[in-house]
Amino acid sequence: MDANRTRVKEMSIARTMAALEKNNMGAAYLPQAAEVVPTLQTLLAKNDKVAVGGSMTLFETGVIDLLRNGDYRFIDRYAPGLDAEQIRRIYLDSFDSDVYLTSANAITEHGELYCVDGTGNRVASMIYGPKRVIVIAGWQKIVPDLAAAVVREKMVAGPANAIRLDCDTYCEKNGRCMSPVCDGRNLMALPAGACENSICCNSVVFSRQRQKGRIVVLIVGEETGY
Repeated sequence: MDANRTRVKEMSIARTMAALEKNNMGAAYLPQAAEVVPTLQTLLAKNDKVAVGGSMTLFETGVIDLLRNGDYRFIDRYAPGLDAEQIRRIYLDSFDSDVYLTSANAITEHGELYCVDGTGNRVASMIYGPKRVIVIAGWQKIVPDLAAAVVREKMVAGPANAIRLDCDTYCEKNGRCMSPVCDGRNLMALPAGACENSICCNSVVFSRQRQKGRIVVLIVGEETGY
């Protein structure tokens, strides 16, 4: 990326961070993905109980390896051999974590996080329970507004996750949502029941927070995650 495009990117990131802070969320910019793990090591305390939401970003930036090999009580939802009931218990135990690490589907320049879930365990823990929530997101997830956030989910994040999870959905087969627009009257713009095995079941917008600083957003200056 040349210097001019880099400057445009950095101005967008600066606007977004300022808006997040006005909405009582902490924000920091990490120019390189390699800075994520060292930064987290300063934010996590020894023996912290740490849980995570489903996120490719956490794998790509080395966060999962850090949690598995660090001095933390990691509630590992990705541990091999877990059955459905054990996973359910992990999701419930995550509400009582000291720190919850995850990503977002999109971040708006108005200072909002837009998150879309299948089971809803991620957004539930982001909303309430864990003492702190740290969101790690590549800069490519920044969009102008909520309408653009919806379209990003339909055209980028949703299809990529459906392919990753081998879901039998329209987007898994076609690489885009069957209705790739945002209708102001109906956020997801899909007829009821139109997507049989949809993973876009729960859409949550995180705007101004009542508990200042509980949510912290680390924006990475490299593309990472979906």
